[in-house]
Amino acid sequence: MAIITLTTDFGLKDHFVGALKGAIYKELSDARIVDISHNISPFNIQECAYILKNSYKSFPQGTIHIVGVDSEATPENQHIVVFVDGHYFITANNGVIGLIISEIKPEKVIEINLPNTTNGPFPVMDVFVKVACHIVRGGTLEVVGKAFEDLKDLRDFSPRIADDGKKIVGSVIYIDNYGNVVTNIERSLFEAYRKGRTYELHARTSLITKILNNYSEIVNYDLERNKRKGAGDLLALFNSSGYIELAIYKSNLNTVGGASTLLGLDYRDTITINFT
Repeated sequence: MAIITLTTDFGLKDHFVGALKGAIYKELSDARIVDISHNISPFNIQECAYILKNSYKSFPQGTIHIVGVDSEATPENQHIVVFVDGHYFITANNGVIGLIISEIKPEKVIEINLPNTTNGPFPVMDVFVKVACHIVRGGTLEVVGKAFEDLKDLRDFSPRIADDGKKIVGSVIYIDNYGNVVTNIERSLFEAYRKGRTYELHARTSLITKILNNYSEIVNYDLERNKRKGAGDLLALFNSSGYIELAIYKSNLNTVGGASTLLGLDYRDTITINFT
């Protein structure tokens, strides 16, 4: 039986996640459900996309991903189901799909139009669950709606190239549990414009001249302990998802703070790389 994943901004205080799972089990008593995250910041499409983009490929093909962020239907935010890269995504047409799949072309995009459903305040349970269970049972997408071609594309989240390729202007797209700041500048883009040049990364008043490949690379073990960089020092690295990330080495967001609080960076704030 196909796996159903759940990614929402519901949190865990209220009844929504429990009700959602109950509705699935009511239709499929032997369903396999995996929580990816229920702590997406409310209505934060970019954060949702980052988490899903970097998790869905770990699941087997045929997995069904229910996306419960900004999911209420409007004339400009249609309910859709997308089959792409061997996976199904059930979501609203709010731009999240374009951010997840990047350059991959969907095989099918269907606007959901189920009979006998109302446009209520809990569409993830009233609509998305029904579609997911239909797919698990082997149902075709054409049964749940009609072909759709107007996927939203959030271009404002793309890095900008300036000064004839001498500058990349990116932005913060995600802050993780450690307070690490993830930018939308991917390694491939950085290397394409670097061309062997030196560079400076600017984040607020902080300046970084070297991007690492892992966190502990900041420590030079050839130096005496009191001369090394280490816990509490700022670093930049290419993270496991291939994005440039800023971090405070071995820091704690809930005590001394992380890169987000210590640098004063938040979602959508600007990060600049200058090549020289």
